[in-house]
Amino acid sequence: MSSTASKNAKPVIAVTSGEPSGIGPDICLHLAKREWNARLVVLGDRELFATRAASLGLDPGLIELHHVPLRQPSLPGKLDPANAAYVLELLDLALAGCRSGDYAAMVTAPVHKGVINDAGIAFTGHTEYLAEHTGTPRVVMMLAGAGLRVALATTHLALAEVPAAITRHELDTTLRILHADLSAKFGIARPRILVAGLNPHAGEGGHMGREEIEVIAPVLDALRAEGIDLVGPLPADTLFTRNVLAGSDAQLAMYHDQGLAVLKYAAFDEGINVTLGLPIIRTSVDHGTALDLAGSGKASPTSLFAAIDAAIDMARRRIAPPAGPPQGRRRHGPEAAQPPNQGNPLSARGGGGVI
Repeated sequence: MSSTASKNAKPVIAVTSGEPSGIGPDICLHLAKREWNARLVVLGDRELFATRAASLGLDPGLIELHHVPLRQPSLPGKLDPANAAYVLELLDLALAGCRSGDYAAMVTAPVHKGVINDAGIAFTGHTEYLAEHTGTPRVVMMLAGAGLRVALATTHLALAEVPAAITRHELDTTLRILHADLSAKFGIARPRILVAGLNPHAGEGGHMGREEIEVIAPVLDALRAEGIDLVGPLPADTLFTRNVLAGSDAQLAMYHDQGLAVLKYAAFDEGINVTLGLPIIRTSVDHGTALDLAGSGKASPTSLFAAIDAAIDMARRRIAPPAGPPQGRRRHGPEAAQPPNQGNPLSARGGGGVI
């Protein structure tokens, strides 16, 4: 294929429909409601989609479906551990297609961690599962929306275990992955990353904990010496204020709720999840299975749409990098942070969209 044809070809995106008793099938059916600058292939059970479409008054024939059979019939809101293997098969097929080149990216609808574990399968989340199955020793979870890109130094970990998990080596690795993928996948020339402290007031000079002094600050100093633009460690309670955010491209929180409580307040139903560090492109919705909404017609597809748009943009950047300079921060004067939920919920500080 010529380089011109490659640039103009529509990327093929795999969309896994997730937990069959949740809202994943519902929001996937909504994909037919708009035009896409890509070919979308939804992975899921044919009969499940036909039944759910009938209850929602939608036409399942308007989406391209790769049939993967359920292990047992599924009802909205009724979890069944027998279908845990089905959920993981969707991921395995999408991942295999990404690795073979059949798919340019994969986008995942929500799964239910509890029911997978109830089936006797150890599972902590998409992020960890995809890392294991690609042989990637370290990945970074990042959620984006409302002008924010919030990455996590630790993910699905009990709060009591967080301090021991934040080592110099792990933090160094996390920041290198975040910096590299902000450039490679998001097209930001020289990203500026704000880094939160672990303790209240970023440790208050060691009076409220010494992780900032003994772990975080030394890592930041070493990476700054290599030319990486880092600010911190910053008190987490003010990191997400307008003046502090101005001019930044991403924010690194030390643990799950420190960063994601803010992101989900600002962009719930509109944000996306991106797994950084993988050899493939993977994005996801930023919400759960919402069992109580399954089959009701009340589930919003907004986050799924945003995740697909992001995956398409990343895939196109991989196929044909922009001819001009990559997007990044504006260099001429300060820029105020975008108020939550105003304008494009995934707008970037550099003015070119979340990716």
